[in-house]
Amino acid sequence: MVTPIEIYIDADACPVKEAIFKVAERYQLKVYVVANHPKRLPESSWIVPVVVENKFDAVDDWIASQVKAHDLVVTNDVLLADRCIKKGAVGIDPRGNILDENNIGEALSMRELLSELRQRGDLKTGPKSLGKKHRSQFLDNLDKIINQLIRKSNVK
Repeated sequence: MVTPIEIYIDADACPVKEAIFKVAERYQLKVYVVANHPKRLPESSWIVPVVVENKFDAVDDWIASQVKAHDLVVTNDVLLADRCIKKGAVGIDPRGNILDENNIGEALSMRELLSELRQRGDLKTGPKSLGKKHRSQFLDNLDKIINQLIRKSNVK
């Protein structure tokens, strides 16, 4: 049985697509892989490649227009996560940080602070590279979120 929960991947810079595919297959979830350029993907009826125009925010706009309550969005983009959370979805970044209505305000504030520090030249580096710990946290939280969303949508 395919659940009504769907996963949307902001795919242009997503390093955890393969992990998402494995988990989605286990739960029989449809996955939309949204990018500005075609991606090499496994052939499957539940993996849907979506190529949008190569315009600023085209990927974000497509995802935000399609996502619905109880869906999951995988993105590093806090602004996209905020747009989706407002529609009842949940976000997770490739490091496994969950973004939802309980913490999106804090995440937006942190984004604004870091942006200001970078503009002033007070912050010279970006985030550390993705490591084993992050991948493990991502998989754990991905599974946790999917189970919560299944319960919320009353799908068994």
